[in-house]
Amino acid sequence: MAQKKLRITLVKSSIGNPISQKLTVKALGFRHVNETIIRPDNDSVRGMIFKVNHLLKVEEFTE
Repeated sequence: MAQKKLRITLVKSSIGNPISQKLTVKALGFRHVNETIIRPDNDSVRGMIFKVNHLLKVEEFTE
């Protein structure tokens, strides 16, 4: 069975946001705006995305 993954792009900077949101963006693995990362589709990643969804663009895909 193919595992679901998420393609996440940071489309807006975390400057000016609360420190908890900045740390969440860093915990996801982002360092730069317009950077794209691949993460597994699980509850912990979904929770982090929910917290900073106004800064991200998220796409689902299967391997």
